[in-house]
Amino acid sequence: MNNNHINQSGDIHMVDISKKETTLREAKAQGFISINNAALSSIVELNNKKGDVLNVARIAGINAVKHTSTLIPLTHNILINSISVDFRIDTKESEIHSTVTVKSQGKTGVEIEALVGVEISLMTIYDMCKYLDRSMIINDVKLISKTGGKSGDFIREKK
Repeated sequence: MNNNHINQSGDIHMVDISKKETTLREAKAQGFISINNAALSSIVELNNKKGDVLNVARIAGINAVKHTSTLIPLTHNILINSISVDFRIDTKESEIHSTVTVKSQGKTGVEIEALVGVEISLMTIYDMCKYLDRSMIINDVKLISKTGGKSGDFIREKK
């Protein structure tokens, strides 16, 4: 079984996972968006002119996870068991943190799906608040943990 995206002829192809073991796989990713007080208030007070920002961002994150294989070349279309998109608002730092957890019973991991979910949920916040703040910055998107699969578990050390 070839475990990379380049075959013996040097051509790009999708990795063959047919002989890999089916295991429960879970990945968690996080990131945050820095946002001005006016935009943050519009979210907290539910008076953003474009609607309920966090619920729309949650739906966008879920949809992004489900569509990862159409966005990132050579990723496998996988059966997703569950997706959670959670937000934490830090009013002191004027940030919104997104955490996406993805679970699948399958032959390949869900790290990319979790990372894409974080990015799209945060980009949706940007899109819905850009009329109030064009200086928003999406920061520190990273894998927090992953379990299952041949490569074993990964848990990011806290710094």
